[in-house]
Amino acid sequence: MRLHSAILSSLAHHRITSRFRQIYSLQRPANATAPMATSEDSLRRALAEKQSTIDASGNTIRQLKSSGASKSEIDEAVKALNALKLEKTSIETQLKASISGDANGSVMSRDAFRQAVVNTLERRLFYIPSFKIYRGVAGLYDYGPPGCAVKSNVLAFWRQHFVLEEDMLEVDCPCVTPEVVLKASGHVDKFTDLMVKDEKTGTCYRADHLLKDHCKDKLEKDLAMSADKAAEFKHILAVLDDLSAEELGAKIKEYGIVAPDTKNPLSDPYPFNLMFQTSIGPSGVSPGYMRPETAQGIFVNFKDLYYYNGNKLPFAAAQIGQAFRNEISPRQGLLRVREFTLAEIEHFVDPDDKSHPKYSEVEKLEFLMFPRDLQMSGQSAKRLCLGEAVSKGIVNNQTLAYFIGRVYLFLTRLGIDEERLRFRQHLPNEMAHYAADCWDAEIESSYGWIECVGIADRSAYDLRAHTDKSGVALVAQEKFAEPKEVEKLVITPIKKELGLAFKGNQKMVVEALEAMSEKEAMDMKSVLETKGEVEFEVCTLEKTVTITKKMVTISKEKKKEHQRVFTPSVIEPSFGIGRIIYCLYEHSFYMRPSKAGDEQLNVFRFPPLVAPIKCTVFPLVQNAQYEQVAKNISRSLTAAGISNKKDITGTSIGKRYARTDELGVPFAVTVDSTSSVTIRERDSKDQIRVSIDEVAAVVKEVSEGRATWADILKKYPAHTSASADE
Repeated sequence: MRLHSAILSSLAHHRITSRFRQIYSLQRPANATAPMATSEDSLRRALAEKQSTIDASGNTIRQLKSSGASKSEIDEAVKALNALKLEKTSIETQLKASISGDANGSVMSRDAFRQAVVNTLERRLFYIPSFKIYRGVAGLYDYGPPGCAVKSNVLAFWRQHFVLEEDMLEVDCPCVTPEVVLKASGHVDKFTDLMVKDEKTGTCYRADHLLKDHCKDKLEKDLAMSADKAAEFKHILAVLDDLSAEELGAKIKEYGIVAPDTKNPLSDPYPFNLMFQTSIGPSGVSPGYMRPETAQGIFVNFKDLYYYNGNKLPFAAAQIGQAFRNEISPRQGLLRVREFTLAEIEHFVDPDDKSHPKYSEVEKLEFLMFPRDLQMSGQSAKRLCLGEAVSKGIVNNQTLAYFIGRVYLFLTRLGIDEERLRFRQHLPNEMAHYAADCWDAEIESSYGWIECVGIADRSAYDLRAHTDKSGVALVAQEKFAEPKEVEKLVITPIKKELGLAFKGNQKMVVEALEAMSEKEAMDMKSVLETKGEVEFEVCTLEKTVTITKKMVTISKEKKKEHQRVFTPSVIEPSFGIGRIIYCLYEHSFYMRPSKAGDEQLNVFRFPPLVAPIKCTVFPLVQNAQYEQVAKNISRSLTAAGISNKKDITGTSIGKRYARTDELGVPFAVTVDSTSSVTIRERDSKDQIRVSIDEVAAVVKEVSEGRATWADILKKYPAHTSASADE
């Protein structure tokens, strides 16, 4: 009997403890910080503990039965076991919500939300798969009328915000690029992703995507997985970009990953160049590629652009154009495609002076930043003041910070939610060896955090690479008022000795030696003089080599100079326009109930700046006089440069409002008299009454941002109508 009592007492204690935890959880204020128990790792541990308790309870019931316990004691134990199973189900539900990002069961999951957005975008022809009647081609999309209008508006604002306001030099270069240009930039040798093939069918897959899908699938579906195993999968997702072909292949084998479609074994990963290759001219002797970025066209034109700018630094050149990447297995809609629009800026600056004259305009901005120290310590992004980030050395220099601030203003004015926008600093293992600092503007979407803009201080790498390959000096000059005596560092690689030692790798070793900073060179000189040899890392070879005293001479010489000749550094903001637009679609999309409450209506809350159509015009009822007024208003809007659409169908006014809301049209003009009309605002559904002659001026003023809707409401009488809510 003591055994039975002890068992039941233990079960009762567990029920009371669990119940207390549930009550505590329910009583926490809605805005309280979630306790550790609600994190995914803690939920997995709780689930494992609960399963262990359930197993122990099952054994207890079997012991009770075998020991001849009374029916009431067994029933009590079974009742307790069922309660434990209900608690397990509750934890599983919380864990599923934590994994999917659905913190509230009443809110649709990320997948359901994304599907609602995509269905609306395709049905309303914002974009559709290209060549649809031939079953389409993965990674290629057509923009329909509203999609073209949104894209055009985004690019127009980009030109206004950057090219015009920053006095940039805009260029337009060919998409077809000779091989020699992309050889110099490194794209021919290094612009690759790792690919695996189905060993039987030959179908190709991107290796890191297969591993990523496997890890995410396990994390989402294997709720019984231990917290340690979950941590292992999360670590792999975090370092996925850094895995070598060998490491990636080893993980694919370890986890038994096979071809998704056929379950056939996969080949070892191997590099696949992502550029579309072509030949220039009919002979085929001049190889070329469809450009993978627009930047190289600016770099190769630096000399002419510098001259056009009066031989003065700093200056910036900009280009908007198509780029092409032959993605192995494109997916995620507009986020990963084979042809896309880039808008890129190359800001050329003196490497010894990276201050910016307009830095004070952005230094007080505060927004989410994710410096590398927060990432490496497992913390989250935090709101930081941009000026403070520069003064603390988090952001490398003023010019880089200035463009980070300008990108933030650009994205938020487009309609990107500032709470779902962060600037993430590249980790040391992500950065190219020549880069001084790099940040990505990442926007949160249903796919997670998406890199949409890269802002990088690329030092002088690109101009030096093209100088070396072309033999044309892409440099700037600073003339001195008086000659200056300067001490020059002279690094002279002994090519004969280096050739004997490194053979085919001689050129890369020479380039690495010549690229040394003064401190690196003088440190090498000191070690060579004392030890006769030194270990030297050659980044392009990805290994360390031994340099002896015979292979290089390093010295300093004094000479008088009338000017300083140097290779400018480049600050490069690069915008993925399609990615920004897709994130804008998600951030602008919401649903609201119809007046009858029997259906959910889709709405895009585009700011007037980017809305595909600024205004719709329709008569309240079919009436020849009203229709003529609607046509006259439409003509006046068009003359004022405001995109508009007439709707003179006999459909109810409520349905016409719903149709335009689904296109993101911010204003609707309803003709209900021949002297004045109503203007309805999309999100508030507020209406004002204005005279017919004032319609174009009012819509233009608010569309161009010279007034807010709140300003307009103060100037004109409100109009109440049941139809606004239909």
